[in-house]
Amino acid sequence: MEEIENIKETISKCERCDLSNNRKNTVPGEGSKDADIMIIGEAPGKKEDETGRPFVGRAGKVLTEALEKAGIKRSDVFITNVVKCRPPKNRDPKKDEIKKCRGYLEDQLETIEPNIIVPLGNSALKTLLGQQRISEKRGEIFEKDGRKYMPTYHPAATIYNRKLRPELIKDLEKIGEESR
Repeated sequence: MEEIENIKETISKCERCDLSNNRKNTVPGEGSKDADIMIIGEAPGKKEDETGRPFVGRAGKVLTEALEKAGIKRSDVFITNVVKCRPPKNRDPKKDEIKKCRGYLEDQLETIEPNIIVPLGNSALKTLLGQQRISEKRGEIFEKDGRKYMPTYHPAATIYNRKLRPELIKDLEKIGEESR
């Protein structure tokens, strides 16, 4: 089990898959090393690739606002993605890319040991829990392999469908209560 900074350093040098060929920066994740809540998205976007930080674009703004409305400080959680490099043209990560990045995510989970893990959207839900549809599973608490999960909508989905935003906030409120 590595410390978060060592994991970050290892990720920064990663060339396990073709995503490393076009990246500007790896996006290993950020936040509290003692976080009770770990939020996991799908993959970095353009702004994230430029800055090396997760959720700093439009979806990141939505996530930060939703966390604040739910009474959770962004600095108190750890935020990362299933894959640590931006897929070309913002496409979904491929199975082999997810598989090659999975060890980094597992190392982060083992190091931080959050009380609850929050998969954002279908891709993170499928990767972490083998489930397919976020709309059917969001807001439910699951236990798998000794870890507690509660999936919710990806903040980007609430940009395109604003009716989902109150549900995202409601889920984050429940997550905040559950993490204590």
